[in-house]
Amino acid sequence: MRLTKSTDIALRIAMRLAVAGDDSPTTREVAEAVGVPYTHAAKVVSRMQHLGVVEARRGRGGGLTLTSVGRTGSVGRLVRELEGTGDVVGCEDDPPCPLRAACKLRGALRSAQEAFYAALDPLTVEELTGPPTGPVLLSLGMRPQD
Repeated sequence: MRLTKSTDIALRIAMRLAVAGDDSPTTREVAEAVGVPYTHAAKVVSRMQHLGVVEARRGRGGGLTLTSVGRTGSVGRLVRELEGTGDVVGCEDDPPCPLRAACKLRGALRSAQEAFYAALDPLTVEELTGPPTGPVLLSLGMRPQD
C-alpha cells in the first residue's frame, strides 16, 4: 500500500511541529523544512486543522502548533482519516472489474489494508519524533540566529 502525497506531507508536517517546542513556525517555514511546495502544504494544513490535529494562528506572532490530539493521537487513526477507507483497488471503477461479484482478492486486500492501519494504531506522532528522528527534524529549515 502506498500513501497519497497529501498524507505523506501531513505526517511530515505533524512530525516537524511535534519538535517545534515553543516555536510556532508558519506554513511556509514548515513547507520549506519538510521539502514540499507551499501550496501543497497549505492545503494539507487546512485539512489537518479540520481534523483537529493542527492549530493555526494568523498575523504577527501567529503560526502552526500541533494540538494534543495531533501529538498523542493514533497515527493509524490519522492516516485512516487522511486516506479514507476506500478499496485499495478500483473494483467499481468505470468500467467495473468483471470479477467483482465473485472475487476473493477484494476481501484479502481490505484485510491487508486494515492490518496496515492496525500496525500504525499504537504509534503517536510524539513517539515517531524520538531520537534519532527528532534532532534531524529540528535541523530542517532552522531559522538563522540573530
